[in-house]
Amino acid sequence: MAGRFITFEGIDGAGKSSHVEAVASHLRSRGAAVVCTREPGGTPLAEALRALVLERAMDAETETLLVFAARRDHLQQLIEPALARGATVLCDRYTDATFAYQGAGRGVDRSMLAALERWLQQGRSPDLTFWFDLEPALASARRAATRAADRFEAEDRAFFERVAAAYRARMSAEPARFVRIDAARDRDGVWAQIRASLEARGW
Repeated sequence: MAGRFITFEGIDGAGKSSHVEAVASHLRSRGAAVVCTREPGGTPLAEALRALVLERAMDAETETLLVFAARRDHLQQLIEPALARGATVLCDRYTDATFAYQGAGRGVDRSMLAALERWLQQGRSPDLTFWFDLEPALASARRAATRAADRFEAEDRAFFERVAAAYRARMSAEPARFVRIDAARDRDGVWAQIRASLEARGW
């Protein structure tokens, strides 16, 4: 039986990454084989491309192509084999992030993103996406308190407003796939929302 593909999305500072392992532990306690990964990244090649995307200055189209190149290798080498053997894959970001960050944030043409998505992903879409919804101002304050900014995190408020709006639009377009998480709550409150969603699905 094919496994499940669950993604975690939201603007930088929303707290999504800190809950991936909690979901993994929850699913493992119910007998699931779980693989945790991230984008860009997840394989040696994709991690090398991630470092370039986060650290090197480049134009928006080059950035987009590197993100999709990393995703293609990630799909071939890790995600698809894991799903084929029945594992649940938990991925910190996936294609929604590309439409939000490179599309809305950077202004890359959506038709180009859609064409690359069709060509390189061959229909692989998440079964469930947790969207960590948080006001950009609060997310910025959280980031500043915990780490130095990378090339994306250093962007201004307007950039993150566009990214957040794109996530909202993605959820409106595919409400059955998305679960909105109120990321302004404390850690226990966020986890309660996630757990309730998983248990409602029998997961």
